[in-house]
Amino acid sequence: MDYRHGSHTVYKIEYHFVWVTKYRYKVLRGDVGHRVRELVRQTCEAFEIRIMKGVVSQDHVHILVSAPPELAPSEIMRRIKGRSSNKLFEEFPALKKRYWGRHFWAHGYFCATVGEMTEEMIKEYLEHHFEPKPAPDFRVEP
Repeated sequence: MDYRHGSHTVYKIEYHFVWVTKYRYKVLRGDVGHRVRELVRQTCEAFEIRIMKGVVSQDHVHILVSAPPELAPSEIMRRIKGRSSNKLFEEFPALKKRYWGRHFWAHGYFCATVGEMTEEMIKEYLEHHFEPKPAPDFRVEP
Protein backbone atom coordinates (compact mmCIF):
# COMPACT_ATOMS: atom_id res chain seq x y z
CA MET A 1 0.00 0.00 0.00
CA ASP A 2 1.15 3.52 -0.74
CA TYR A 3 0.51 5.19 2.62
CA ARG A 4 1.55 8.75 3.31
CA HIS A 5 2.89 9.93 6.65
CA GLY A 6 2.24 13.11 8.60
CA SER A 7 3.77 14.08 11.94
CA HIS A 8 1.18 12.01 13.85
CA THR A 9 -0.72 10.22 11.10
CA VAL A 10 -0.48 7.52 8.50
CA TYR A 11 -3.07 7.93 5.78
CA LYS A 12 -4.26 7.21 2.28
CA ILE A 13 -6.99 9.67 1.35
CA GLU A 14 -7.81 10.08 -2.31
CA TYR A 15 -10.41 12.24 -4.02
CA HIS A 16 -11.62 12.49 -7.60
CA PHE A 17 -12.64 16.08 -8.40
CA VAL A 18 -14.35 17.51 -11.47
CA TRP A 19 -15.22 21.19 -11.90
CA VAL A 20 -16.39 23.22 -14.86
CA THR A 21 -15.97 26.69 -16.30
CA LYS A 22 -18.87 29.07 -15.80
CA TYR A 23 -21.48 28.65 -18.56
CA ARG A 24 -19.39 25.66 -19.71
CA TYR A 25 -17.48 28.02 -22.03
CA LYS A 26 -14.74 26.10 -23.84
CA VAL A 27 -11.90 28.41 -22.85
CA LEU A 28 -9.42 25.90 -21.42
CA ARG A 29 -7.49 25.61 -24.69
CA GLY A 30 -3.98 26.58 -25.63
CA ASP A 31 -2.21 28.91 -23.21
CA VAL A 32 -5.20 29.15 -20.85
CA GLY A 33 -5.42 25.35 -20.55
CA HIS A 34 -1.69 25.02 -19.93
CA ARG A 35 -1.80 27.80 -17.35
CA VAL A 36 -4.74 26.16 -15.54
CA ARG A 37 -2.74 22.94 -15.34
CA GLU A 38 0.25 24.80 -13.93
CA LEU A 39 -1.85 26.77 -11.40
CA VAL A 40 -3.58 23.61 -10.17
CA ARG A 41 -0.18 21.91 -9.81
CA GLN A 42 1.29 24.85 -7.88
CA THR A 43 -1.69 25.12 -5.55
CA CYS A 44 -1.71 21.40 -4.83
CA GLU A 45 2.03 21.38 -4.20
CA ALA A 46 1.70 24.27 -1.72
CA PHE A 47 -0.76 22.24 0.38
CA GLU A 48 0.97 18.85 0.08
CA ILE A 49 -1.74 17.51 -2.21
CA ARG A 50 -0.38 15.00 -4.72
CA ILE A 51 -1.94 14.94 -8.17
CA MET A 52 -1.98 11.31 -9.26
CA LYS A 53 -3.74 11.88 -12.58
CA GLY A 54 -5.50 14.76 -14.23
CA VAL A 55 -6.95 16.16 -17.43
CA VAL A 56 -7.72 19.73 -18.44
CA SER A 57 -10.51 19.52 -21.02
CA GLN A 58 -11.93 22.49 -22.94
CA ASP A 59 -14.62 23.29 -20.36
CA HIS A 60 -13.78 21.22 -17.27
CA VAL A 61 -10.96 19.75 -15.18
CA HIS A 62 -10.64 16.23 -13.70
CA ILE A 63 -8.03 15.45 -11.07
CA LEU A 64 -7.34 12.44 -8.87
CA VAL A 65 -5.46 13.56 -5.77
CA SER A 66 -4.02 12.22 -2.54
CA ALA A 67 -4.65 14.75 0.23
CA PRO A 68 -3.63 15.11 3.88
CA PRO A 69 -6.38 14.41 6.45
CA GLU A 70 -6.53 18.00 7.71
CA LEU A 71 -7.77 19.26 4.34
CA ALA A 72 -11.47 18.90 3.66
CA PRO A 73 -12.52 18.45 0.02
CA SER A 74 -14.34 21.81 0.14
CA GLU A 75 -11.13 23.52 1.27
CA ILE A 76 -9.12 21.90 -1.51
CA MET A 77 -11.61 23.13 -4.13
CA ARG A 78 -11.84 26.60 -2.58
CA ARG A 79 -8.09 27.04 -2.81
CA ILE A 80 -7.68 25.60 -6.31
CA LYS A 81 -10.63 27.44 -7.88
CA GLY A 82 -9.97 30.73 -6.05
CA ARG A 83 -6.28 31.00 -6.81
CA SER A 84 -6.57 29.85 -10.41
CA SER A 85 -9.48 32.20 -11.12
CA ASN A 86 -7.64 35.24 -9.79
CA LYS A 87 -4.44 34.44 -11.68
CA LEU A 88 -6.24 33.72 -14.96
CA PHE A 89 -8.09 37.05 -14.91
CA GLU A 90 -4.81 38.79 -14.10
CA GLU A 91 -2.82 37.06 -16.86
CA PHE A 92 -5.49 36.82 -19.58
CA PRO A 93 -7.40 40.14 -19.67
CA ALA A 94 -9.60 38.92 -22.57
CA LEU A 95 -11.27 36.52 -20.12
CA LYS A 96 -12.70 39.50 -18.20
CA LYS A 97 -14.88 40.37 -21.21
CA ARG A 98 -16.36 36.89 -21.31
CA TYR A 99 -16.70 36.55 -17.53
CA TRP A 100 -17.84 40.02 -16.53
CA GLY A 101 -18.79 38.92 -13.00
CA ARG A 102 -15.23 37.87 -12.08
CA HIS A 103 -16.31 34.25 -11.67
CA PHE A 104 -14.30 31.97 -13.93
CA TRP A 105 -15.48 28.63 -12.50
CA ALA A 106 -19.09 27.55 -12.11
CA HIS A 107 -20.42 27.15 -8.58
CA GLY A 108 -19.95 23.69 -7.14
CA TYR A 109 -17.91 20.67 -8.13
CA PHE A 110 -18.03 16.88 -8.18
CA CYS A 111 -16.09 14.94 -5.55
CA ALA A 112 -15.87 11.21 -4.88
CA THR A 113 -13.63 9.37 -2.49
CA VAL A 114 -11.42 6.67 -3.92
CA GLY A 115 -10.49 3.63 -1.87
CA GLU A 116 -9.14 0.14 -2.06
CA MET A 117 -10.93 -1.27 0.98
CA THR A 118 -14.18 -2.98 0.12
CA GLU A 119 -17.05 -3.21 2.58
CA GLU A 120 -16.40 -6.96 2.75
CA MET A 121 -12.73 -6.42 3.68
CA ILE A 122 -13.70 -4.02 6.47
CA LYS A 123 -16.33 -6.43 7.87
CA GLU A 124 -13.83 -9.29 7.78
CA TYR A 125 -11.23 -7.21 9.62
CA LEU A 126 -13.70 -6.07 12.29
CA GLU A 127 -15.11 -9.56 12.85
CA HIS A 128 -11.69 -11.08 13.49
CA HIS A 129 -9.81 -8.22 15.10
CA PHE A 130 -11.63 -7.76 18.38
CA GLU A 131 -13.57 -10.02 20.71
CA PRO A 132 -14.35 -13.64 19.83
CA LYS A 133 -18.07 -13.18 20.60
CA PRO A 134 -19.09 -10.40 18.23
CA ALA A 135 -21.50 -7.66 19.28
CA PRO A 136 -23.99 -6.53 16.61
CA ASP A 137 -22.36 -3.59 14.84
CA PHE A 138 -19.95 -1.66 17.02
CA ARG A 139 -17.70 -3.27 19.61
CA VAL A 140 -15.17 -2.38 22.28
CA GLU A 141 -11.80 -4.08 22.33
CA PRO A 142 -11.24 -5.91 25.66
